[in-house]
Amino acid sequence: MHKTARDKFNESFSTEKYQQLVAEVESEFPGNLDFRIAESPVFIDRELKSKFLMAANDVISGIKKKDFKDKTEAAIPEEYRFKNESENPHFLAIDFAIAKAEDGSLEPQLIELQGFASLFGYQNYLAGKYKKFFDVAASHSPYFNKLNAFSYINKMEKVLKSNSSENTILLEVYPEKQKTRIDFELTKTYWGIETVCFSKVFVKAGVLYYKKGEEEIKIDAIYNRVIFDEIEQSYPELKVNIDILKNADVKWITHPHWFYRASKFCMPLLKSKYIPESKYLDKLKAYPEDLENHVLKPLFSFAGTGVNLHPKAEELDKIEDKQNYILQRKVQYEPVVKHPDGTMIKAEIRLLFAWPVGKKHPELLTNLARLSQGEMIGVAYNKDFDWVGSSSVFFETA
Repeated sequence: MHKTARDKFNESFSTEKYQQLVAEVESEFPGNLDFRIAESPVFIDRELKSKFLMAANDVISGIKKKDFKDKTEAAIPEEYRFKNESENPHFLAIDFAIAKAEDGSLEPQLIELQGFASLFGYQNYLAGKYKKFFDVAASHSPYFNKLNAFSYINKMEKVLKSNSSENTILLEVYPEKQKTRIDFELTKTYWGIETVCFSKVFVKAGVLYYKKGEEEIKIDAIYNRVIFDEIEQSYPELKVNIDILKNADVKWITHPHWFYRASKFCMPLLKSKYIPESKYLDKLKAYPEDLENHVLKPLFSFAGTGVNLHPKAEELDKIEDKQNYILQRKVQYEPVVKHPDGTMIKAEIRLLFAWPVGKKHPELLTNLARLSQGEMIGVAYNKDFDWVGSSSVFFETA
């Protein structure tokens, strides 16, 4: 962590400034901020930054292996198979805990990954707010590969709208109900992409449309934010729309199959000192003797849903669909963000990549962070704390 940048920020911090930041967000996007903004970003020095880059490269090297698709084919549910799968995911989100290495230094440890879109609009916006209201060191940036706020927006536009003659929409289920809806608004602000409810799409002669008022608008490309498992669980009335999309000839950004391929499903296939050992629950001949040092995770859950930090053998025995779970060696988050009162806070960092069509390697663009004082990262575990919630990382650049 970068002590000088941290001290500089904490000296500039006041609750009044933080309240002004939140008030400005709420005034610019009224009714759309549905999660807590943390009071502070995270500041990471070059040494730890280099470890994050190496860790991410180890993950990506596994995804790029020739047999990766063969080994992850079983991850895709038959009911969620669609046409026109891309060679690579357009986006990768790789989540790391900041933990302590054996030598006492800090290092990243992989928590999960997803071949799925993330808060690409909101994170750009949030980083700008931190810089506006607080003293953020000029030697630190939320971007990578020499990007700045302007070039980042241009880079993302090329991925989201590779052909300017095409009509790209952001697709989500009842978007007005989603906690991430502020990102949908920012996606429209930055890139002019309309958000369309999953319930509004229909097909005519194999072509996909949505209805806006009385107008029928053709859809050429989908910036996909739909998690199809959630439809099965929460919106069964919309299952018919899945079949509509299966038969539509449309470009996916990114294709739904990658949500399953690049997920916790592939973690047992990845090897690195930055990747905790993971095993498929249904492949275990016996549970680890040190079961207390493992975490049970469902393969395709989001935001920590279904994670069991303290699994017991009798609980594992009762699971009927063991093929949908992994046991992962437990990662101990090291508290690293210093609160002005001296409290140290845990951080989880998500590196956000875009993988333009035709490129051999994804491009690291920006990041997001989540701060926690609870046992897990997430709103439900941090209700009574401050300096927790949605945040951004500023990495040392010089």
